[in-house]
Amino acid sequence: MTQEFLPKWIAWETTQRCNLRCVHCRCSSDMEAAAGDFTTDEARRLIDDIAEIATPVMVLSGGEPLLRPDIFEIAAYGTSKGFRMCMATNGVLVTDEVCEKMRAADLKMVSLSLDGPSAEVHDNFRQCPGAFEGVLRAAELFRKHGIKFLVNSSFTKRNQGHIGATFRLAKELGATAWYLFMIVPTGRGEEIMNELISKEDYEEILAWHYRQERQESEILMRPTCAPHYYRIVPQMAKAEGVKFERRSLTFSTGGGKGCIAAQSICLIDCFGEVKPCSYFPMSAGNVKKTPFKTIWAESPLFHDLRDFKRYKGKCGSCEYINVCGGCRARAYAVTGDYLDEEPFCNYVPARLERAKA
Repeated sequence: MTQEFLPKWIAWETTQRCNLRCVHCRCSSDMEAAAGDFTTDEARRLIDDIAEIATPVMVLSGGEPLLRPDIFEIAAYGTSKGFRMCMATNGVLVTDEVCEKMRAADLKMVSLSLDGPSAEVHDNFRQCPGAFEGVLRAAELFRKHGIKFLVNSSFTKRNQGHIGATFRLAKELGATAWYLFMIVPTGRGEEIMNELISKEDYEEILAWHYRQERQESEILMRPTCAPHYYRIVPQMAKAEGVKFERRSLTFSTGGGKGCIAAQSICLIDCFGEVKPCSYFPMSAGNVKKTPFKTIWAESPLFHDLRDFKRYKGKCGSCEYINVCGGCRARAYAVTGDYLDEEPFCNYVPARLERAKA
């Protein structure tokens, strides 16, 4: 197992069932969705299997993981094996009792989803009246119980005008970090392809993020599923004549890189399919049939994604390939080829500029 590629962060989709029906959901979750077929014992064996090669951050996700009755038993077992266990919840089901169980299981971080600064914006995105109040209530409970939490915010054209206000609310709520997600059109998100933020706006939003992050000291900021931010940062820092040292969390996964799908992260879905990231629909293998370490080390799909020389189009010619890589899931969703160029990047590599001259 090469040290260059080790799993540092694994999302496990513990169930696809969810009490919301969000417009962008990668697994089309709702209360009628698949619960998954991992028993509690199989969940323990999965953790044991992964522990043979690493003790990563493991995010218990969904769907809504709090709908799974054994979720805290699984969390506690992962903690006992040295994993840094985390959870991703929409917040609606969080109570004092839930918080006490989170602390008992020693969850290192919980993420909440906040997609707007008001009920009008957030509830429209989440397709559920009351979802916004659920987030505010959960944040208050987390503060009360001393549970660290971060805020994930996803954006399309319908809410991109509220990015700054959403960030400010995340700070007010007491979040440790704020992650700005640029939508990848997969799952139910395929239905909002015409709502995806334009290349030009995408670039402006990431430039705003850079300026905001440079002056921010209270909360950590991270753009997610936006790998060309790692091209924009050195570009803007060089133009300003500054050396920008970015802050990181103890469970940060990227090491200053953009797309790290299959390089240091992956998703295991509720049926055991191992996928390069949470938004990449292709499977590299199933942990119920093949050991995780074998899938991670030998999957042809994973090997493709780790070989930048195979990348096509602008990405294959770009001088920032090693720090950006382009979103492989977005390339696959738009073109059908996961090695194709990032379709939402408007940068022209220097090599191609010179060829046109």
